[in-house]
Amino acid sequence: MLSGVQLSLKIGPVPLTPPHEVAESLVHAKVEEGSGDAQSGFELTFELPARSPLRTLFLLSGGGSLPLMRVVLVVTINGTAQSIIDGVTTNVETQPGEGGVSRLVVKGKDLSALMDVIEIPGLPFPAMPPSVRVLLILAKYAALGVIPMVIPSILDIPPLPLQQIPAQRGSDYAYVKKLAGQVGYVFYLEPGPAPGTSKAYWGPEIRVGEPQPALTANMDAQTNVEQLSFNFDKEKKKIPIVFFQEPFSKAPIGIPIPDVTPLNPPLGLVPPLPPNIVKLDNTAHLSAPEALMAGIAYAGQNSDSVFGTGRIDIAKYGRLLRSRKLVGVRGAGLPFDGLYYVKSVTHEIERGSYKQGFSLARNALVSTFPTVPT
Repeated sequence: MLSGVQLSLKIGPVPLTPPHEVAESLVHAKVEEGSGDAQSGFELTFELPARSPLRTLFLLSGGGSLPLMRVVLVVTINGTAQSIIDGVTTNVETQPGEGGVSRLVVKGKDLSALMDVIEIPGLPFPAMPPSVRVLLILAKYAALGVIPMVIPSILDIPPLPLQQIPAQRGSDYAYVKKLAGQVGYVFYLEPGPAPGTSKAYWGPEIRVGEPQPALTANMDAQTNVEQLSFNFDKEKKKIPIVFFQEPFSKAPIGIPIPDVTPLNPPLGLVPPLPPNIVKLDNTAHLSAPEALMAGIAYAGQNSDSVFGTGRIDIAKYGRLLRSRKLVGVRGAGLPFDGLYYVKSVTHEIERGSYKQGFSLARNALVSTFPTVPT
């Protein structure tokens, strides 16, 4: 690996450090880290002899003969260790090679893949608000080091059993994602803080906090990105109008819902004008709080209009760029400089090389901040 950068691999039903020969056979690692839209995933490529026991072990786990093969990747940069994936294998394939050595490609997803295996249709949750249902579901995975972080919403009200008893539909993962979508929340698993543990976050998408060091372009020696491009798409930003029924006349009353909240402040000054207006007609039969949350959820999911993509080399950037956090941009020009939310990150690791692809998003052009941390 690069000077000051070390990659550690742990594998097994209980993740343990493999023999040195196994770690040396890892020639390529790819990790995709999103912001809750989809499960994080990984792809490991080993060069192994045909009779290697690791080859047999991975093929058995990928074929379902073994119940669980867990993979943990930890990156240490200048003495600071960070887990970039804690997951399970879902697919294994072999590729031909030369001299008795072939390639073994191991693919997998984060631990949420285990939540998507078994469906428990009709499981009742009497008198339990959504946050309590999520906590009960996540408690089943505590033995795997899953630590729940659940934030109740303003609709976190227990239903009266005489009126309604909520029941689960689909797998644990599908049901938890459905509950998150109903209130404009996100759900994802984030590896860490310690290797072998993962944080299961169910709550609002948070676009506040300390930004990561700036991505810098077109600034000579200070440039730390290999590629950086931006796209302004005014069609992506939509403002919903929710409808309430006036209780006496039953006349619909429309209220526009802004996309700005305390946890999602504006990162740009000049939004698309005129914005797309979407009428949420299906909210008329809901109560006022439910209709309001449906509007907030839709607005939050359709608030971005400025998107960026790029690629960095860790040797120049000096640290890992993490998804689900803010990052600054410099040198891209007045419309695009400023703070962005990191929507996804892809780690590409080979011997002597560590690069990351990334995607960024924010609500408007021209930054609300005059400077960004470097």
